[in-house]
Amino acid sequence: MQNVVGIDIGGSHITMALVDPEKREIISSTYIREHIDSFEPKETIFSAWISAIKKGMVDLSKDDLLIGIAMPGPFDYEVGTSLMQQGKFIDLYQVNVKEELAKRLAISQDQIHFVNDAAAFLEGEVFGGCAQGYQRVFGVTLGTGLGTTFYDGTTSTDEDLWDSSFKDSICEDYLATRWFVNRYAELTGEEISGTKELLDKPKEIQSQVFQEYADSFSEFIVKYVRDYNPEVLVIGGNIAKTFPYFEQRFNENLAKNNINLPVKISAIFEDAAILGAASYALKRILIN
Repeated sequence: MQNVVGIDIGGSHITMALVDPEKREIISSTYIREHIDSFEPKETIFSAWISAIKKGMVDLSKDDLLIGIAMPGPFDYEVGTSLMQQGKFIDLYQVNVKEELAKRLAISQDQIHFVNDAAAFLEGEVFGGCAQGYQRVFGVTLGTGLGTTFYDGTTSTDEDLWDSSFKDSICEDYLATRWFVNRYAELTGEEISGTKELLDKPKEIQSQVFQEYADSFSEFIVKYVRDYNPEVLVIGGNIAKTFPYFEQRFNENLAKNNINLPVKISAIFEDAAILGAASYALKRILIN
């Protein structure tokens, strides 16, 4: 039996688990999460990754092992080379991560497959989450950043709309957590860290901020997502957990623009990228 491991690598963590391909779910008893500092030197980062991965490989046959890894970009996902020049993982710039991992784990490079982290989120929802059975799905992750991805019935691609023109700036400035932080400060002179804290504030100010966000989010859908003609919109990320607070205004705005787009909130949130990375790796070996 194929042992399929899904891994999600972020700027502050590595999470992983064994995935059951038939049940299309994570085997929860194998779940591992370790802290990673992406600003550390190359050797420190690789040592931390390998330590975590080896914990997850205990009792697994290397010959039957398949690893799918969700990775932030910019990254050459086919070759396995990091292209990140600013922010996280700077010391891995132009390093062939696939080659390094294969060598350190003593497995073949053919056993490792990379996928964009936003695309992995949607792959996971299509494979074993809220978007099973759909052929055209647009996914948006709303959190510290803005992730956009589209599933065309075969595979998910990163649409990279975060820095597209929007209002007087870019999309991410109006749809990520920092918009809530900045807008609340403008209105009250006080600080919040995000939507979770906003829920503890007075209803009047809470409502105003969420309604304004609904207007921006729906405007984004009209401007950038409508042309994909998706059957369903899948929302993930921490902001998605507050969707009920701006759902009505959001849907009303879409209706005014003759858009009838069902919305599904992520069924597996943080685990979607793990499941998606594993399912992507399974697809790749079938193709090859």
